[in-house]
Amino acid sequence: MYTKEEAIKKISRILRVKEDVLSDIEKTMVGLTGKTSVMEKIAQENDAEIQRALNHIGVRDHNARDFFNALVAYLKQSDWKLFKFLHEPLGSTSESLRTLVNVAKELANPKSLFVLKMEKAYEIVKKNPPPNMISGLGYGSVDELLEHEDLVEIFCAMRFIETNQWMHENFEKAYANLTKDDFEERDVKIIVLREKWMTLAEKFLKKKYHNVSHLKELGIIFIIPIQIDTPGETLRLFGLVLHYLHEVQFYSNLVKKYSTLPDFLNKLKSLLRGDVDAILGKFEDGKIILPIVQRYLAKDDPNDIHLVTPHVNSETLHWDKAENDIARLSERFESLDLGMWKNLGWVGDYFKLDHNHEEELLSFDLIDTVMYVVKAKEMIKYLYHHQESLWNKIFEEYLGKEKLEELIVENFDKGYIKISNLKSQI
Repeated sequence: MYTKEEAIKKISRILRVKEDVLSDIEKTMVGLTGKTSVMEKIAQENDAEIQRALNHIGVRDHNARDFFNALVAYLKQSDWKLFKFLHEPLGSTSESLRTLVNVAKELANPKSLFVLKMEKAYEIVKKNPPPNMISGLGYGSVDELLEHEDLVEIFCAMRFIETNQWMHENFEKAYANLTKDDFEERDVKIIVLREKWMTLAEKFLKKKYHNVSHLKELGIIFIIPIQIDTPGETLRLFGLVLHYLHEVQFYSNLVKKYSTLPDFLNKLKSLLRGDVDAILGKFEDGKIILPIVQRYLAKDDPNDIHLVTPHVNSETLHWDKAENDIARLSERFESLDLGMWKNLGWVGDYFKLDHNHEEELLSFDLIDTVMYVVKAKEMIKYLYHHQESLWNKIFEEYLGKEKLEELIVENFDKGYIKISNLKSQI
């Protein structure tokens, strides 16, 4: 059992923030919601989930290195079982990934999307010829490009072939006059780019941590073909596809909501850029101002001030759903043994290193562990999915999981949530 002070100290250390930050959150949220002992509950549940995971993989020694090695070994077994279950998705062709894509769609159950019409997308490319793509493929004009290449692949490939400056300048101009009538209801589309894009994709893969991305405005998830021959790759790819299925639905719902508003274009551009408001989490007059972060800021700047001040992260909503989808698959097919990962996204703690008093922070989050396994040669331990999930967990406990997501959606265009008295709403 934890006292309030002990719980705040523990959670603050995991989040790497000052204890005063958590103390202020606790004091303010108790006043706004009437809920007490939340920090103690989170600390106790964290310990219980860690013990559950340790028991599941048969680890008794809480030494950081031994435990992490056992967790990695267990994940590799999980990955191999999933690889076999999904009919050995080799990753290089649409055919080899058919089962993976179909199972992901069944689990995520995406609804119809509100997305840009394909004829409008064609018009945008024609008016803004992508220079690197045209020259790289040996075409003499944009008309020749459009005649010989698939429009969806063109839109996807521009993301990693053209420069960031070109993309920003041309799409800022291309989207300047969009209206609600340029959008339509359409199902999500998942494609595997043809192998001809592999050489051009190398630059993209150096900039990103993965080879899966999406186009929010078109409702498209695209996979750059790479051979699945590394432990963890199947879980990583499957998790990313599930994540993007939930994310494109989330953004489509927002686009449809904003499409009837007079400032639709400004809101649309902000969504596509992934803007994060400069406002920081703060307390004023018994209320809390809670920024909504829609990216993993730690990937670009691990010292971003938002990371150590109160906030919630919309990306975490999508990953939580994806990781729970994976655990739910294991409920139907027990031999996969993936259920252990359920509810571990926010779980983590410090563990002692060998023969000394030093400790290391370990994440129990599935995608953090997967990324470490896939990137094993780089010896990088990933923590940011877990820590952002823990920020969400704190406010979910005070507000309720569904209420927090509702508030994020309602206030997404503002970039922050102002929480006042909610005792009658939760």
